[in-house]
Parts: sequence; C-alpha cells; structure tokens
Amino acid sequence: MSPLHHLYLHIPFCHRVCPYCSFYKHTPGGTDMGAFVQAVLRELEMHQQRLEIRPKTIYFGGGTPTALSETHLATLLTGLRERLDCSGLEEFGMEANPKTVGASKARLLRDLGVTRISLGVQAWDEPTLKLLGRDHAPDEAQETYAILRHAEIPAVNVDLMFSIPGQSLAVWEEGLRQTIALQSDHVSCYNLTYEEDTEFLNKLKSGMLDTDVDRDADHFHSTMDLLGAAGFEHYEISNYAKPGKRSIHNQAYWRGADYLGLGPSAASTHQRVRWTNVADTTRYISLVKEGRLPAVESEELDERAWLIERIALELRLVEGMAEERVVSSQKGELEVLRNEGLLVVENGKVRLTREGKAVSDRIAEMLIPDA
Repeated sequence: MSPLHHLYLHIPFCHRVCPYCSFYKHTPGGTDMGAFVQAVLRELEMHQQRLEIRPKTIYFGGGTPTALSETHLATLLTGLRERLDCSGLEEFGMEANPKTVGASKARLLRDLGVTRISLGVQAWDEPTLKLLGRDHAPDEAQETYAILRHAEIPAVNVDLMFSIPGQSLAVWEEGLRQTIALQSDHVSCYNLTYEEDTEFLNKLKSGMLDTDVDRDADHFHSTMDLLGAAGFEHYEISNYAKPGKRSIHNQAYWRGADYLGLGPSAASTHQRVRWTNVADTTRYISLVKEGRLPAVESEELDERAWLIERIALELRLVEGMAEERVVSSQKGELEVLRNEGLLVVENGKVRLTREGKAVSDRIAEMLIPDA
C-alpha cells in the first residue's frame, strides 16, 4: 500500500463563529483542550497501525488552529514529530486569526517547524469586517502580519473575501493595494458564497443580503489585474503566489493526491475511499479514548465520481486539465466553450482563458458526463 504524504488536522475552535462559515466549528466552551490534543495524537497512532504515513505536507485548518494555547500547540506539534517520519516534509502550514497570534506564539510556531501561515484578514475596512462578523480591526491584522514577518515564518499568506454586500469595487481594490504593500508571499481571494446552515444564507433568503454576478465578475477581474501587475502568479482560481511560493499542500488536493484528515469532521481519501470523522468534538474525544476510529461516513468513489472531482479541481489550475478527461459525449460542449473563448486546448491540456476563469464552475458542469 502506497504511503500517505499529506496530512490535515482540523482544529474546530473559534472564539467567535463567523456568520458565513459552514465548516464544523464552535467556541471552546468547556472542552478539555488537553484531552482534545491527546485524542488527535491517538487517532494518528490508530491510523498508523494500518497505513504508512510519511508526510510531505502538514496543514492545520479550522476553526482557528492558533486559538490553541502555546502549551497545547507545543504538545500537538511535538507529538506529531515524535510519531512521524518528517524527513521528507516540504511544507507545514497553519491557518491563523489576527487576534490569536502574539510574538511569543509566532516564535514558537517557527521553532516547531511551521513554514507557512495563512492569515485570515478577509477585509481591510471596518464596515466589511463588521458585516462578516470578524473580531479584529484592520490595524490588528497589520500588527499580526508584522509579528509573523518578524518571527521569520518562511511564507505568510493573506486570505481575503470579495463581492460582499455593500463592498464597492473601490473598497475591494484599496484592500488589494494594502495587501500588495505588505509584500505578502501569497494571497487567497475567495468569492463570498452562501452555504447551508449559515446565518448568511438565512439573511440572503430574507432579503437582508444579496448576490450580484456583475459584482462578482468586476471584483474577480480587478483581482487578476492588480495582483498580476504586482508580480503574483494566478496559479489557481482563488490563489495568487509570488514565484516559488505556491501552496504545496493545496496543490496536492487539487491534483487528486490522497490525504489523511485528523480531528472532528476531518475528511480523508485513500485509494478512492473517502471517510469523514464525526462532527462533534465531545463525541470525537470519547470515541478515540475508547480506541475506536471516529469515522462515521465512508464511500468508495466510483469512476464517475472520481472524474467529476478531477474535472472540477484540475480546471482551476493554471496548468489546466488533461484533455483525456473529457469523454466523447462531451466533446461537443468542449468545442462550444472553445468557440466562446472560455478555454483553449493545446498540448493535451484544457486551460481556462481569462474570461473562462470567471465562470469555471459552469464550465466544469458542462464537461461532466451525463450519468
């Protein structure tokens, strides 16, 4: 059995739950953080009884991983290295909230081998931050960015959201200019989407918030122009990197690599089998203490399900998708899209054009074969 090279840890704790976020998360409440950390390490040990795990990338997502105290972070990160052969580790990434990283914690993360921090800024203006329910101010985000730089974290990402109701193009572009001025290594720009079981979706349905495809397109095209002019490579629909600073972990996802997820609600995929952990932190800790793997859902990806994912994800990459992914029944759709100037086909690859990138999901749907 081939070894797993990509490890994801889900840390579900947030001091404040953002109204647009659909990931499993909650406030720390009465959670025994020490027991949580030990459960994650024990889950890893149980997987090691049946899988060879030699990570090339490790990624902590959430939630807010940096909501953990320095003591618990040190225990978790040290515990991982004690249990794993990290000699081939190329990248160790972690998401962070501006209010949860001080100078001491930043130095600790660097000393424990973290090589990339994704800072969840989301916006640089107060009104947008307030609408998004964020608990930091613009100057706090700038201060945290400076702390991470001073700690010599090798790569610092800035994560932003666009096409937010009330966010004008001028406000969005000013935020991009502030990001560029910081000399970030990497910028992720996500179009706001309304997800199930979120406060934002309820507000959309009640008319308190809106969607606007023209606003989406204007903000997206402006992002490509401003970040491109500043030397960023647009290497994936939502991601821009300075030369040599692409996210190795995320590229593995997009290219279909197997990965192991640890923690409540974390998903894993290995040899076309996907399983998902229980989305309940208390139950997760209890199951692992009992010596039981916390997976509650499992499915085998058939050829069509696998192909759908490959088309949806590979089209997002600047390198494009292998032309062979397009089955004969969809060749006509491919030609229509090419004639519309939304994609090009060359050297065995299907790549989106500038206009195609703005409607990548629609293009992927057209190229998926009928059931």
